[in-house]
Amino acid sequence: MLHKISIAFALLSLSLWVCAQTEPASESAPQSDSAPATESAAAPESAPSAEAAPVQLNPENPGQYVVQKGDTLWGIAGKFLTQPWRWPEIWKANPQVQDPNLIYPGDVITLSYEGGSPVLTADRGGAGGATADRKVKLSPEIRSEERRKAIPTIPIDAIRQFLSRPLIVSEGEMDGWPYVVSSYDQHLVAGTGNRVYVRGLSSETGVRTYSIYRKGPAYYKGADKSSAMLGFEAIYVGEALVESFGDPASVTVTQASREVLDGDRLAVRPDKDVTSDFMPRSPSGNVQGSIISVIDGVSEIGQYQVVVLDVGSAGGVEIGNVLGVYQSGKIVTDKVLQDEGSTHPFLEWLGTGQSKGEPVTLPPESAGVVMVFRTFPQVSYALVMKATGALKLRDTVHNL
Repeated sequence: MLHKISIAFALLSLSLWVCAQTEPASESAPQSDSAPATESAAAPESAPSAEAAPVQLNPENPGQYVVQKGDTLWGIAGKFLTQPWRWPEIWKANPQVQDPNLIYPGDVITLSYEGGSPVLTADRGGAGGATADRKVKLSPEIRSEERRKAIPTIPIDAIRQFLSRPLIVSEGEMDGWPYVVSSYDQHLVAGTGNRVYVRGLSSETGVRTYSIYRKGPAYYKGADKSSAMLGFEAIYVGEALVESFGDPASVTVTQASREVLDGDRLAVRPDKDVTSDFMPRSPSGNVQGSIISVIDGVSEIGQYQVVVLDVGSAGGVEIGNVLGVYQSGKIVTDKVLQDEGSTHPFLEWLGTGQSKGEPVTLPPESAGVVMVFRTFPQVSYALVMKATGALKLRDTVHNL
């Protein structure tokens, strides 16, 4: 057996020497007037990006659609386009019509063509108050805060509680916040209407309304605890009103989404208005990330659930960015190579037996679409707008 292996290595060495002698000849061979192969491979223009490619119509588009109560602009656009977030490319505002940026139940959306390009127009006559049968061109800038009856861009109810809470904090950031030291009658938990006692509140600020938070799990890059830590989730617990200051202060829980525990922290409520004015669009640059958490910790992630991404504003993510979700390809064994290797004469001569086959990683597959609605420096919250199957932690996200 040792003798056979020695002969095999000798043959292999001889083959390598022959290849080395023939390579210079191929390099010095005369070249044609055309560019070298390495350059000609890069010469053709790259495939157009999703934004440069023409807008693709849904082959099952209805031609016309009457807007219904409960519709979203994303949903309506999806009836006409294969990529609903690209509606800005074919919907344009008519400045001569009052509030042309708003769409209401009763409006009739019609697909037409101008110069060979698709255009969506609306015959307005519903709850928006515009003149019936007056044709206007649509704009994606749906400002639902201006007209409560206008349809929203996306299902706002699915993300409303996440627009201003919870928060992402750094390690130790919450340590200086006021905290619940005890509840009335020393109950272990408290809820809406219960009294709790809080240490660390200052009467000098004059603030009496606070939000209650609890330090949640840490977020790691790629959902891998051996990777960089991106921050902690500050879990929203409820709202509180200071009845009297002191050490401790007497506080009433005015609203609780979960039980209030000793050690929960208080923070000043954000005073900025929450907007539902979203403009879905592709990122301006290349974005790469992954799903690292799902709110409320469900095992399978589906449409209209909120996920946490390990890329934020520092990575170029902006509110409204639409990203594709991709699942890593499975690793399979090349059984064809395995079968061929089992009868290879050289392997039989060496007496090594059957080849084990080569592991092959299948390419990633598209699994869904998410839209970012809130950003932090290192992470962001996104709503699952489409899921072709159950999404999972560590699924990658990047430009479509």
